[in-house]
Amino acid sequence: MTQSPAMPALTQQMQECIEACMSCHSMCEETMTSCMQKGGQQQMQIMRALMDCSETTRMCADMMMRRSPMSGEMCALCAKVCDMCAEACMAMPDDQQLMRCAEACRRCAQTCRAMAGAGSM
Repeated sequence: MTQSPAMPALTQQMQECIEACMSCHSMCEETMTSCMQKGGQQQMQIMRALMDCSETTRMCADMMMRRSPMSGEMCALCAKVCDMCAEACMAMPDDQQLMRCAEACRRCAQTCRAMAGAGSM
């Protein structure tokens, strides 16, 4: 059996981005539960953004962990989706859960933009 070459170590920047993605994913999932309990048309619009963000951040983290050659492009997309979700959450500034989620999304977008700008992983 041939030994495959060792995978390159995750850089500190990649580790921080993965953590931000997973934190954002968890926060979006928690916030979806909160939105489902409240109902309403505006909550449904926010839910779509939360679902997109939750799935995108999870996929982005997974791609970075397996050192996918497409992870740079995925990070760029993830930053856009996180920005969109943060904006959707900001539509209800009195909702503390949505404000926490918007903050997690902004942090994730920032780290993903940095990773996308870092070039190849």
